[in-house]
Amino acid sequence: MEGAGFRKELVGKLLRLHFQDSGTRVSGDALQLMAELLKIFVTEAAVRGARQAQAEDVALVGVDQLEKVLPQLVGGHGGCR
Repeated sequence: MEGAGFRKELVGKLLRLHFQDSGTRVSGDALQLMAELLKIFVTEAAVRGARQAQAEDVALVGVDQLEKVLPQLVGGHGGCR
């Protein structure tokens, strides 16, 4: 699935928010990889949210559906098998 991605500058800023050492640097390749991982994560969240909305017979995906699928994405449950 092709589509919009995340700019490296944005990914860099997001990463720097969590660095404890202000001198930590990230290579361009690492930023590109993180941007791709973020794109995959967001796409998967959207797909799972849509499936959840469909299961609930809701026309639009809302925060409620995303909150229900988020633990599957960040908790290590329901991932690749």
